[in-house]
Amino acid sequence: MNAPLQTGPVFRPAARLASIEVSEILRITAEASARKRAGRPVIVLGAGEPDFDTPEPVKTAAARAMREGRTKYTILDGAPELKAAVREKFRRDNGLDYALDEITCGTGAKQVLYNAFMASLDPGDEVVIPAPFWTSYADIVAICGGVPIIVPCAETDGFRLTPQALERAIGPRTRWLLLNSPSNPTGSAYTADDLVGLAEVLDRHPHVWLMSDDMYEHILYDGRRFATPASAAPQLRLRTLTVNGVSKAYAMTGWRIGYGAGPKALIQAMATVQSQSTSCPSSISQAAALEALVGDQASISDRRVAFQRRRDLVVEALNAMPGLSCRRPEGAFYTFANCAGLLGRTTPDGTVLEDDRAFCRHLLESADVAVVPGSCFGLAGFFRISYATSEAELTEACGRIRTACAALA
Repeated sequence: MNAPLQTGPVFRPAARLASIEVSEILRITAEASARKRAGRPVIVLGAGEPDFDTPEPVKTAAARAMREGRTKYTILDGAPELKAAVREKFRRDNGLDYALDEITCGTGAKQVLYNAFMASLDPGDEVVIPAPFWTSYADIVAICGGVPIIVPCAETDGFRLTPQALERAIGPRTRWLLLNSPSNPTGSAYTADDLVGLAEVLDRHPHVWLMSDDMYEHILYDGRRFATPASAAPQLRLRTLTVNGVSKAYAMTGWRIGYGAGPKALIQAMATVQSQSTSCPSSISQAAALEALVGDQASISDRRVAFQRRRDLVVEALNAMPGLSCRRPEGAFYTFANCAGLLGRTTPDGTVLEDDRAFCRHLLESADVAVVPGSCFGLAGFFRISYATSEAELTEACGRIRTACAALA
C-alpha cells in the first residue's frame, strides 16, 4: 500500500521577490555544465571570472594567517590593516586620499553595492543604470526598494551613457547614477573627458549621487589610462562611492573581498547594514586581499597582455563571420557582439531565430558553445562572450560558432 503523500503549508515568498529571479547567466552556465557532465564537449564562455590562478604570494599570506591563528572576527567592515592597504591603493592608482573611516570592506564588491543601496534607498527612489548592465544591478536596486531607470546606450556611442541621455533620465526621485567602467558586459571604458561631461550634468542636480563600479580597472588595453569619477571630477567626491575589489585583477573571485570608499556618513550607514547580514568578511580572505594590494603587482600587467591577445583573437574571428559584427572593447574580458544580422534566419531543424536568446540556444545545442544573450544585460540583439579562457579553447569555440552560423538558412 502506498504511503500517503505528505502535504504541508505552501511557502509564500516575499512580494519583493516577485520580479527577481536567479541570474540567467547562472542558469545558462548550469545547463552548459550539465551537458558537459553528460559527455558533451561543451565550451562555456559565460563565466565572469579569470581562468588564471590566484598568485602564490596571496595564497601563502592566507595560509600564514591561518597558522598564526588569525581566524577570529575582525572589525565589522574590515581590519585596520586591510583598510590601510585599500587607502594606499586609492592613493597609488587613482590619486584619491581617504581616511580609514571613509573606507569599507565587504564580502565581495557585490555586497558593497548592496549595502550602499540598502542604506540609502527609500521606496520609490530611482537609480539610473546605463544599459547594457551587469544583471545584478537592477535586481539589487529593486530588492532594496528602489526603481531602476534603465537607459539604453547605443553601440554607435560605444555603449556609453551620454550627457544628454543622463539629463533626460534624471527626475526628482533620482538618488543615484551607477556607472561601470570598463564594463561588464561590453568592455567599454569611459575616458576622463567622458566622465567630466557626465559630471557637468550632475553638477546641475545636487540631489543625485554617483556610484562607480571600478572592478575591471586593471584590465584595460592598448595603453589606455583608467579614469574614475571621483578623480576626474573631484567636485563630486563628497557624493561619490567608488567600489572595487580583488576578484578580477588578482583572480580571487572565490575569496569574496570587495571594498569601497566614500563620504563617512554613507560608509557608517553601510556598516549598519552589514552588521545585520554578514558582519565582517572572512579574516583569512582579508589577509589574502591585503597581500594582493600591497604585494608585487607584476602579475596584473602579465595577465592584461594575455587578455588583450584573447580579445583580439575573438574580435577578429567574430568580425570575419557573415551576419555578425563585434566592436573592439577597451577593457574587461568580454566581447558584446551584434547578432541582429542573423535573426530571422532558420536552423537546420527548422527553428526560426526570433531573438538573441534563440541565437544563443542554437549555439549551445548545435555547436556546444555556451554564450549569454544581450537581453540578459538589458540590450537585445547582442551576445556576450567571456574570453577568460585559453586561446586554444577560444579558437575552437570561434570555429564552432562559424560553423553554426554558416548552417543557418
